[in-house]
Order: sequence, then structure tokens, then C-alpha cells
Amino acid sequence: MNPYIYLRVLRHADHTVFCVQDGQKSYYDPTFGRRMAYSSGQQVKRSVLEALTDALDAPMAPITFNYEINKAGKMTNKEPWSPCDPHYVDQLIGGWMRAASENYTVKRRSPLSISAMRPLHPLLGGMEMETENLTFDRSDRPENHPVIVRMEGQKEPMTEEQIDEWLKGNCRTLPRRHWIPDNRRASGLFVFDVAIDLRRLFCVSTNPHEPELTPEMIETLKNEGWIESENRFGHCLVLPKEKREEVIPALAHALLNWRITSNQARTFSLMETLAVAISDNANTLAGAIRTKLIDDGGDRPKAKPIVDGSAGADVFVTLPAAGYFATSIESADALAAAERDLTERMLAFDYEHQK
Repeated sequence: MNPYIYLRVLRHADHTVFCVQDGQKSYYDPTFGRRMAYSSGQQVKRSVLEALTDALDAPMAPITFNYEINKAGKMTNKEPWSPCDPHYVDQLIGGWMRAASENYTVKRRSPLSISAMRPLHPLLGGMEMETENLTFDRSDRPENHPVIVRMEGQKEPMTEEQIDEWLKGNCRTLPRRHWIPDNRRASGLFVFDVAIDLRRLFCVSTNPHEPELTPEMIETLKNEGWIESENRFGHCLVLPKEKREEVIPALAHALLNWRITSNQARTFSLMETLAVAISDNANTLAGAIRTKLIDDGGDRPKAKPIVDGSAGADVFVTLPAAGYFATSIESADALAAAERDLTERMLAFDYEHQK
């Protein structure tokens, strides 16, 4: 069985902002000479993980925010820490990394490889020139996101009393947000791709040379019933079957129904899904959802979106799609059918006996 599932999703975005940092991200298309808006793969993944935890009614992993105060009294942001704990489903699916000289360095690459959400074609997506500001904000749940402050050159963090005293003397606060200036809105037809590596989806490596887990966490998982197994990457621990069967439908739902939330986008857009293509062959996705240039004798060519059910992938077309391209296969239950297809593919893989 092919250990990969490939997914392409076509969406419509209307007068919105894709942004987590550095304003509206954009790239230059040299073929058509246009600057194109896009939403990064990291932002798409974050939105998918939020939808996943919401579907499971599970908490997101707590992130520790670190600050340092230098000798001049200036406060700077340091690298945030994740718990590197597969008990949190957003960590298991999204991966983690924590490198600190005084701690055990661990890292896990996500089993999901997610592209940027970018225009289906340079002529079918646009970016406005007006700018505005927003924030990367975690202030809605301050008790779940701790703050650490250190004086420059000191390893030990400041106590709550020391932090309070410093804040009073400097008329400062410790916000759980970063200010992000210069944002532009985007509209058009956008597409993103996902590759799911089933071999690693619910398997956590126990390789001590490039560790994903601390020795203590390995023992904890074994005691909790994680299954000792082996895949092509080496020895691993596999999430128990009953847990996998709980996560898989929620993951299928999240991949198709995520939204860029108010925490990550300046303005809300439905970003309605128009079409979904699913396959175990990545090449078929490019043919299933594509464009075709049409030269009608005018000054500029036009791009026509095409969704093709005969290109080799399983294709699902929603009702709103008929407003953007000619189709006769749209249906009210297209997204539900796509969820079932994804769920069945993930359930069919033998995670425990890969070798």
C-alpha cells in the first residue's frame, strides 16, 4: 500500500488578510509579472491543528514564552518552548522542536507536509495595496501560556515578585502578543496541497541518536499502552488503535474545514471550499484541479479554472463551485464525501505492522 495520501483543496477568498507575521505575505510571479498574496504552510498547519483540537475538544499544547532583560533594561523576545509531548494531539500531528543546552534536545518533524495557500493561477488571485496592522495574539488564554523573563547574562528566571517590581519601575507590561504592521488584503481562487506520511502519522521514533522523545517520555508512553513497533525509520512507539480511530475522523474534518481564525487574519472570509482532490499519486492532483489559458484576441490572456474528475484523483465539487467554473458534478454532500474518503484511507493503513 502506498504510504502517502495527497490532497489538493481549492478555495475562494474574499477581501481578507492572510497573516501571522511580516504583513500580507507575497511573492513575485515572473511569468505574468504579478505580485501574489499567499498564506504560508505554517499558518495553514496552525489553522488545521486548531480545527483538529476543536473537533476533539482537546487543549492545545501550552507554549512557554521567554523574555530576557539586558543590562540596559531593554526587554527582548527569546525562543518560545513547546512541551514536546505527544499526549497533545497538536504536538503529535504538528511536530515539535526544543533545543536548549541545559536540557535534552528533541525534535519531531510533522507527518503532514503542507504547501502555502496561493493563487490557483496568477490571473485568478489578487492583492490590494492598502495597508493595516494586526497582532500575533495569545492573550485570550493567559493562564495557558506562561511568560519567562531573565536578566541578560543570568540563567535563572526572575521570580514573580522581581518581574512585578521591574514592571512597576519601568511602566511596562508583559503582553502575550506581538505587533505585526503592514498588511494587505487578498481575493481570488486559492489552492493548497497536503502530503500525509502514513508511516509517521501515529508513530514516534525511539531512536536515541536523533531523539524525538526524552527517555522519561518513552517510558511513560510504554506504560500507557503505546505499542512498540518498527517502521522504515527504525524502532518506534505507535498510538493505540482506539486513540487512532478517535483522531483520524477529526483530522480528516480539520484538513477540509479549517479556517484562518481571527487570531491569524485581520478580517473574516468564509474561504468556502470549491473542490477537493485526493489521491495516492501526487501527479494526478495537478491535473484534477488546474487552469487553462484562453487567448480570445484581447490585450491579455485569461485563465479558466478547471476541475477534472477523469485526471486520476478522487474529486469532490461543492455547490458554490458552480459560480466560478462550469461543472455538472457539484453536490451538497461533497465535503462529507471527501471526509469519508480521507478517513477510510487513513484507517486502512497498518500502523503497527509496517515491517
